Amino acid sequence: MKHSALCYVVRRALINGRNCNRHGSAVARPLLAAEIRQSGDGGFFYWKRMMSSQAARETEVKKKEKEESSRTEGGKRENNVVVSSYWGISRPKIKREDGTEWPWNCFMPWETYESNLSIDLTKHHAPKNFLDKVAYRTVKLLRIPTDLFFKRQYGCRAMMLETVAAVPGMVGGMLLHLRSLRKFQQSGGWIKALLEEAENERMHLMTMVELVKPKWYERLLVLAVQGVFFNAFFVLYILSPKLAHRVVGYLEEEAIHSYTEYLKDIESGAVENVPAPAIAIDYWRLPKDARLKDVITVIRADEAHHRDVNHFASDIHFHGKELREAPAPLGYH
Repeated sequence: MKHSALCYVVRRALINGRNCNRHGSAVARPLLAAEIRQSGDGGFFYWKRMMSSQAARETEVKKKEKEESSRTEGGKRENNVVVSSYWGISRPKIKREDGTEWPWNCFMPWETYESNLSIDLTKHHAPKNFLDKVAYRTVKLLRIPTDLFFKRQYGCRAMMLETVAAVPGMVGGMLLHLRSLRKFQQSGGWIKALLEEAENERMHLMTMVELVKPKWYERLLVLAVQGVFFNAFFVLYILSPKLAHRVVGYLEEEAIHSYTEYLKDIESGAVENVPAPAIAIDYWRLPKDARLKDVITVIRADEAHHRDVNHFASDIHFHGKELREAPAPLGYH
């Protein structure tokens, strides 16, 4: 048995020396054989020492690789750089007014604002003609499945509402943009106004996602609803922009009602008045100790402003004019 172990060690040593130059060339092999012959236990201790030294070298290599990896990751976190760009593109460091680093990539400090809470929440556009009645009845019909599915789960209802509410502004802005390109006309600022509305609604959604944590079937429902609503509204806006804006105006009226009921549940204790998400505090410039009630209040005010903008846009069309003929309410949140 000792003889076989000795043969194995010699053979492995010679192979390693030939392949990797680990033990030198032919000049070193006789020295290796002599050392094995001089070992008192058939080369066992030499074999053991060789194996332990190889394991130690592997451990040391892995340790160095781990240290280099941690240093690289630490440098990335410190510099806030994910990928180095060949084009030299990087976002400059932006700070808050108090000197702390701005943590958000989805919006910048100059896009934040303090919501105007003095807006009249009770305003309603009474249907005056056939298209108004069509828009009003359509929105009322759309509310029925929402009430049946969500009942008084106003957090989930708000999340679903915002996935729909962010579509019309994007569709309207996109179609006005293409119309401006085709006809070589200015838009009167309405492209930007509608895209501002879409972005504002998207920020509502990002806030509600932080609060609600949607489940898998709710995410699946969002995919289905958005797929249907986007295409339907796209066709509607091409056929009749005045009807499309009137529908959105009534949708916003329903949103105001839903958020009012949400606030009632918070005030009654049915819904816990949890701390406001950090993204909401920065976006609406809320106090650091703001709560859920404060967030829902400013979102409801935004919906009231969107109601006014879309009813105003529909009125422009009903007067036989184009949107570009009336100045757009830019920055009207």
